[in-house]
Amino acid sequence: MRDAARAAARKTKADDIALADSADLIADGGGAERVESVAAVNKVFAILQALGENNQIGISELSQRLVMSKSTVHRFLQTLKALGYVAQEEDTDRYRLTIKLFELGAKSLQSVDLVREADVQMRHISRLTREAVHLGAFDENSIVYIHKIDADYDLRMQSRIGRRNPLYSTAIGKVLLAWMEPDEARHVLSTIEFRKSTQKTLGSADAVLSILPRVREQGYGEDNEEQEDGLQCIAVPVFDRFGHVIAGLSVSFPSMRCGADTKAHYVALLKEAGRAISVQLGYAEAVAGNG
Repeated sequence: MRDAARAAARKTKADDIALADSADLIADGGGAERVESVAAVNKVFAILQALGENNQIGISELSQRLVMSKSTVHRFLQTLKALGYVAQEEDTDRYRLTIKLFELGAKSLQSVDLVREADVQMRHISRLTREAVHLGAFDENSIVYIHKIDADYDLRMQSRIGRRNPLYSTAIGKVLLAWMEPDEARHVLSTIEFRKSTQKTLGSADAVLSILPRVREQGYGEDNEEQEDGLQCIAVPVFDRFGHVIAGLSVSFPSMRCGADTKAHYVALLKEAGRAISVQLGYAEAVAGNG
């Protein structure tokens, strides 16, 4: 009886939350379909929470605990199983969480650490160059800016955190591709629709693949007015504790403001900063030329 009462209380609380969220959606013109979507999301997270509290649990027990029909629980479990978040034990037909949720949490913590550690070095580069400094990561076959410091000049690169740019036309993108396994880089590029942003934009996967060995050998990537006319960029890799490249660190500047000597200075600054961030993230191996 006590278990049933607790289950009913949890059900009432979940329903109250769902109704509150649904009311907001209806007020915004979301309609019945969006209300159903919110209810479905609530049920999925209730199942995940219950699985997280138990090493293994069956459909009947989940159904009783969450006050859901067995068919509903089974449907959501099969979806979570197909997505890789839940595994089913063959001998008992009970379900458990996989490591995938842990991996997502670890990536989230890693992103927080990455931005925090990178910020110090980015501000140092910004003070010395007065140019725009960006931190970008690979996401959905593009780069996304996860941190930035604007240039002190009126003439500067326009960007924002969360903005996406192509891999093939950016310095950070080339760095991320260069440290992938060759087959992985080829596969990623095969899924991308190439578009010419400027006359200098590389127009094919083969063209990009041909420059990646040089990027890796010299330890940095370049965007020579390939993303935007009159704008150049240099980027270096940032490594995690396992030696994987998880981000690119860049300086962007108008072509008119940067000669060969200045560019060499920026490369040196970026390599030093990239190494420092990588060390703070636990990367112990110092590889000459790859920082």
